[in-house]
Amino acid sequence: RPGEYMSAYEDEHGTYIMNSKDLRAVQHVERMVQMGLHSLKIEGRTKSHYYVARTAQVYRKAIDDAVAGRPFDKSLMDTLESLAHRGYTEGFLRRHVHDEYQNYEYGYSISDRQQFVGEMTGERRGDLAEVIVKNRFALGDSIELMTPQGNLTFDLKHLEDQKGKARDVAPGDGHVLFLPVPENVNLEHALVMRNLTSGNTRGA
Repeated sequence: RPGEYMSAYEDEHGTYIMNSKDLRAVQHVERMVQMGLHSLKIEGRTKSHYYVARTAQVYRKAIDDAVAGRPFDKSLMDTLESLAHRGYTEGFLRRHVHDEYQNYEYGYSISDRQQFVGEMTGERRGDLAEVIVKNRFALGDSIELMTPQGNLTFDLKHLEDQKGKARDVAPGDGHVLFLPVPENVNLEHALVMRNLTSGNTRGA
């Protein structure tokens, strides 16, 4: 608008002027259902498939709850906080000042709660299951296994390589290891996250 200015900030990485925060509208799903909306689209072109899977899981529950007449589950907001993001905004679903739309501190997504660390292949070796490692994790870490059927959280107590040798650490991208997973868990499309106890994904 004439005479209305937007802030611009610059650091050693560049200028943050068109650096939108991520839209979070899960708290408005009930109202959208009441308005008669039949579908929601999640934008994730610059995000990982983990981000898309977790977000779809959250919004699916919010939609199911709204259709069933159940109250909004506020824990869904916390679940989205665990994703790497650039700060959240409700966009034009609620009136804001300009600064609330933009992130002027950094141009990357960051999380201080969880990090995506692996993909399950579905291959099993007894009570162990194969994981393609994407980021470092180690024995003693709190791990969450996300599947379309539900999520499982456990402390990692054992790791093996493809030769059956015990390992203390999954070093990072490119490694294939085995970890304990109950045999009744369907591992199709399953993803592995590490729960962070300190720091964030930028320094992980």
